[in-house]
Amino acid sequence: MNALNKFLTLILVMCIAVAGAEAQNRVKNKDFKTKLKEAKKEAKSYEKDGWYVAPGDLPLEKQLEKAYGKALEEDENGYPKFTIAAGNALAGTQSAAKMQATELAKLEVANAMSSQLAATIETQVANNQLNSEEAATLQKTVAAAKNVVAQRMGRVITLVEMYKKNAKTKNIECNVRIGYSAELARQMQIDAMKEQLADETAIAADKLDKLLDM
Repeated sequence: MNALNKFLTLILVMCIAVAGAEAQNRVKNKDFKTKLKEAKKEAKSYEKDGWYVAPGDLPLEKQLEKAYGKALEEDENGYPKFTIAAGNALAGTQSAAKMQATELAKLEVANAMSSQLAATIETQVANNQLNSEEAATLQKTVAAAKNVVAQRMGRVITLVEMYKKNAKTKNIECNVRIGYSAELARQMQIDAMKEQLADETAIAADKLDKLLDM
């Protein structure tokens, strides 16, 4: 009986897990369907305002659908898999506008990661895991590492890329949305912070790993 009970309990646990996964998938599918409607509405609004895509690119609606889909992806722990960021720039040529807009979007990714780590540090201070000197040092390195991360980011996933001509100046405006691995961005930020900490005495790099659960 004991063996049978254990077997039945195992079956019950498996059924509950499957049911939970199915319920979660239904929520995700519902969220994505909602986002599809938003993408269609958003695309029409942009196109009405004069925005267009480069020849050969996906239609704007499909690009927006892709961006929303990436934003909904999660890792094995249920956290967002990608950090989505936007950039906008105006330049004399389409390529220059795209480059500038992409760089701004990269900086937004770095800003988002910096904000998350800064919040983690504040939590550690509240939990008495850091003293005021250590906290000040870490907050300083978070700010300093932000620009380093944006510069080192390299290739990103361009999810949305649209353009609009300025009738008066003849310049071209570019609006992009990019996706970047949240895990990779976090690791880059921490690595850059460790480099900054090499010249500091208030806190060691190994303690940083422990504080941020690396």
